[in-house]
This record gives sequence, structure tokens and C-alpha cells, in this order.
Amino acid sequence: MPDTLPVPIDPRRCVVIPSYNSGPLLAQTVRDVMACWRPVIVVIDGSTDGSDGLPPTDGLHILHLPTNQGKGAAVLAGFSWAIENGFTHAATFDADGQHRAADIARFMASSLANPDALISGVPVFGPDAPRIRVIGHRVANFWAGLATSGEGPRDSLCGFRVYPLDATTRTLGATPLGRGFDFETMTGILLAQRGIYCIDLPTPIRYARQGISHFRYGRDNFLLVCIHARLLALTVFRRLHVWRKKISTPAIDPVPHTVAPE
Repeated sequence: MPDTLPVPIDPRRCVVIPSYNSGPLLAQTVRDVMACWRPVIVVIDGSTDGSDGLPPTDGLHILHLPTNQGKGAAVLAGFSWAIENGFTHAATFDADGQHRAADIARFMASSLANPDALISGVPVFGPDAPRIRVIGHRVANFWAGLATSGEGPRDSLCGFRVYPLDATTRTLGATPLGRGFDFETMTGILLAQRGIYCIDLPTPIRYARQGISHFRYGRDNFLLVCIHARLLALTVFRRLHVWRKKISTPAIDPVPHTVAPE
């Protein structure tokens, strides 16, 4: 791995890479990321394929979860470590090499200029992108847009983002959801509903290098459907509550303005 690289824009920002049985592609992804940014936190989510054997490198921190707990749980473990060690923001980067490491500095720069915002990647799909994946993103984004009134990320599934750590961990800490492949969807919607604004940045997605995928179309799409149904129902309930409160509050006549006699 490289020993030198450009000085990070802000040393309080790190990169978190969750990994579960990612195979040899994990080491290449880590090398690519560390050539562009440090420090990097790799969270080994109960891997059993030997992919956790990364060589010790300055700026690389490896966390081991004893059993596979899900992508969201792995990311949150990385976030907790980052907060304990003084970091304020973290970029998430998938272990399968789909994202372009050279874009990390651009995402971090946007986060530095907008520290309260969620910086979210918008996939630019190439000709190698499976059509079912492209359609899946469009469907998921439609339902996420309904739940956020269009205020959340333009892409609800992209794993390349920069999160403000305090707001994110507080928001996810209030719900048991978002611990699996629903992590990006949950965080994007809940942060938007909390008033955390989002800045969308385009970034290419590469499928030619795709390694082992643990996304199961039946299981995980069903999970996402359930998440969207629940969040949409909660959104409708919240808006109805606000509407009922407004119409049930009696109007208060303004106090007439009087002039005191001299």
C-alpha cells in the first residue's frame, strides 16, 4: 500500500468500509481507497473466507465483529469507533470495488463546506450495469421520495456517502431498523425527516469488477418493501396528525392596538 498521499482535507473525516466475505477484492479496494484518503476503518463483519488478512498499514484500522451482523450494523460499529476516536464525519465505501476511490476527496470537500449535510452519491450507471439493478434503484427512489417529499437523497441505495456522525448515530440509535441492506434507505429517509439536508453528487458505478454479492433479490427486496411501507405509513400518520392539530386549534383574534391617552 502507498506510504504517501495528498494531505487529507480534514483529519476528522475518515472512510468506513464494511466487509463480509468479500474475497480478494477487499484488499484491492482498500489499496485504492488508501491511495486517496486516510484513515480507513475496515469492519470485518464475521467473515469466514480469510479476506480479513489485510497487512498492517499506517492509517488502516481493522475492526472484527465475531459474527455476521449485517451491513448496517457493521457500518454503525465503524461509526462508533470513529466517534470514540475524535472523528466527526465518515464516508462509507463498498468493499466490492463498485465505487471510484478518486471521488472520495470530492465528496469530503463537499462535506467540509457543508458539515451539517449528508453527502450522497448518485450512481452513474454504465453499459455494464444489470438492467434489474437500474430498475430496482428507480423503484426504490420513487418510494423514498414519497416518504421524504423529495427532500432526501436522489438515490436511496447508493453506498457511497459522507455522513455527519453525531446526527446519524443519534437517528439510527432510536430505531432497531437499518442494520442490514436497508441501512442506506433508512438513514437517507430518517435524516431527511429530521431536517438534515442532502447534497447529491454523481459518481460512476462499476460492475465489471464486481466481486461476491451478498444481496439476495427475494429476501432483501422484500425487506426494502417492508421498510418503505412502514416509513410511508408513518409519514402519512405524521402529516395527518399535524393537519388535525392545525384544524382543531381555535383561531386567536388579534389583540386590538390601542393608544394610551396622553
